Amino acid sequence: MQSGHDTPTQIEPPRVRAGLVDLFVERICDAGAQVHPCGPNDVEDTLAQVLGARHTAVPRRFQWPVPKEISRRRLDKAGGTPLEAVATTATLGVATTGTLVLTRGRRLLELGPELHACVLMTDRVVIGVPETVAALNPHASQTWVTGPAADHEIGPDLVDVALSSSALHLVLVESDAASAV
Repeated sequence: MQSGHDTPTQIEPPRVRAGLVDLFVERICDAGAQVHPCGPNDVEDTLAQVLGARHTAVPRRFQWPVPKEISRRRLDKAGGTPLEAVATTATLGVATTGTLVLTRGRRLLELGPELHACVLMTDRVVIGVPETVAALNPHASQTWVTGPAADHEIGPDLVDVALSSSALHLVLVESDAASAV
């Protein structure tokens, strides 16, 4: 792993990669998330199924359209009103804890959405917290979204930890590197 670049650089053999993803899915489901696997060309449709008719806030430069996106202006006017949904992209997933690390769109979680749809590419899953910390830029803002079973492994003095009460739906996208299995 390279330090501080938000990119895992160690490439695992396909069987190891599949095992990491399986462990991650098991742990994030233990924390109460629903996982929606899909291919790279199916992300938009999967998000539409997950979000339904909910008004959804997305961060700037979110890669996929959502059915009922809320404009920034409308979001500002809502001031304090709980959101129906947010959609974000995770920078990394931590296999041993089932934790998602957000570096974009993380402030949307502060608005208390009823549903959080998060997109994660399978090649962005790393084994544990030390590998995650090594892969992230220590100067960039981060939010670690975790369930109650994993919060003990993350130093609360190191990062913001979002123990979310919203329903978490993970859109897990099979990356090209993982599909070579």
